[in-house]
Amino acid sequence: MESLWQDGAPSFVDDSSVPAKVDDLVVGAGLTGLTTAVLLARAGRRVAVVEARRVGAVTTGNTSAKVSLLQGTKLSVLLRSHDRRVAEAYLASNRGGQQWLTDFCADHGVPVQMRDAVTYASTADERDVVRREHEAARSLGLGVRWQDRLDVPFPNHGATVLAAQAQFNPLDVLAALVEQLREHGGTLHQGHRLTGVSWTGPPVATLRLEGAGGDGDEDRDEDRDEDGGQDGCGDGGRDGIPTEVSVEAAEVVLATGVPVLDRGLYFAKVEPQRSYVLAFAFAESLGGMYLSAGTSSRSVRDAPGAAGAAGHLLVGGSGHGVGRTRSEQAHVDELHRWTEEHYPGARLTHQWSAQDYSPSDGLPRVELLPRGRGRIHVATGFDKWGMTNGVAAARTIASRILGDAPQRSTAPGRPGLARPGLARPGLTPPALAPRSAARMLEMNLRGVAANLSTFVRAEIGSEPEQPPEGQGRVGRSGLLPRGVSTVDGRPCSVTAVCTHAGGTLTWNDAERTWDCPWHGSRFSPHGSVLEGPATRPLNRPDRADRA
Repeated sequence: MESLWQDGAPSFVDDSSVPAKVDDLVVGAGLTGLTTAVLLARAGRRVAVVEARRVGAVTTGNTSAKVSLLQGTKLSVLLRSHDRRVAEAYLASNRGGQQWLTDFCADHGVPVQMRDAVTYASTADERDVVRREHEAARSLGLGVRWQDRLDVPFPNHGATVLAAQAQFNPLDVLAALVEQLREHGGTLHQGHRLTGVSWTGPPVATLRLEGAGGDGDEDRDEDRDEDGGQDGCGDGGRDGIPTEVSVEAAEVVLATGVPVLDRGLYFAKVEPQRSYVLAFAFAESLGGMYLSAGTSSRSVRDAPGAAGAAGHLLVGGSGHGVGRTRSEQAHVDELHRWTEEHYPGARLTHQWSAQDYSPSDGLPRVELLPRGRGRIHVATGFDKWGMTNGVAAARTIASRILGDAPQRSTAPGRPGLARPGLARPGLTPPALAPRSAARMLEMNLRGVAANLSTFVRAEIGSEPEQPPEGQGRVGRSGLLPRGVSTVDGRPCSVTAVCTHAGGTLTWNDAERTWDCPWHGSRFSPHGSVLEGPATRPLNRPDRADRA
């Protein structure tokens, strides 16, 4: 499932080998990581960016790329859950991120389309929810207007509209950021997966070279040689000895969606969500970026073609917890049916999916990693609004490293807890609110329940038979669940146990991946890590049998 943005995106050439010592090591080459790296490199620091897969491979390359201060029903939810100052600080931080990003695009020739941002009620029952968001936005100073009806072909029962917001192709932005990074002396290294950072002394990061001997990117599957094993799933020429390098850095920035170091237990503080986007050939231009207020949301925007090329209509939504649905393809089909109903004759060109992390208290977490000696910075929990929150996080981290911001500024969150990040000096947050604590507990119980259900199904199932094309099955084989799949005619077998925390995996029939319902790690059919907190590939029973 390749996104519209990734289809035809430029290839990013790697710099030479990773330096043995740098000022700043940025892990993750999405919008947050590359923006942080550019800000630090502009200040004259020696910066290296490492990426396990390729630039924009994960959330940034699969986003709907709306750069908006009107974010569904976010503001009304924050006002209900937190002190008013928290919502004000969140909005101010996002406004700064939006302004920096649109200015950067203007300065570097990145095409941007200005559009109205629209949160609308798709049913009469949602009208009051949208009205609350409208009033919340107005009370916080946003110049929204109310519309009883929208001139669109899908059902609507009232909307709040914020003019002059932005949209773009996110890979265009990443390309400009990479160019800026190199112009200021920074380096880029794809195919390098962070597996650990030292606990004592200066931070020393251990990186596994995925292309040389690691588990690599799903896009390299077709290049893998058959290894003669019983399942026919190639191993990419792996010689059994992963190639690793070490890098010493004064500061380490984890911009990886969710931190891949477990010291702060961030995997328990955010909930991984999967949602889908379909692109259709579309000649018209929409006046807005539309998002419904319901639980089964619909996101609609256009994507103009370049230099006379045909444009696209993007329809997204149908989100769910990672690995917590009977069929991911059913969600894709639901979006397709909705589009056919309201845009008859639209021709599908691309379909893809993205992963986002929803924080328990609704606020991004941009802070110093516990037990990181004040030198490891993390950013997570953007809750599907990473275009503004990601840049805001990058600015906060860069300012902290450069000494322009307090090292332990207080931030929106809980009274008494210093939380560096989306902070405003002088704002003292309340302690972990009962509502936030309850949501965190509920969120983790959902993960435990989903994992337990998957484990029980695997344990009571018989040893899985080879499934038909595009399918995967989990069943008991010896002591551990075993997953078997058939992709592009090639059978493959893995131990269906997540290498992060031992969750039992499920088969994603839309993307043909193994997904963990506990903390959201995802793996290719042959077991390579795609995203999430896991850093090690799945075990392969055929290798154990031949050892």
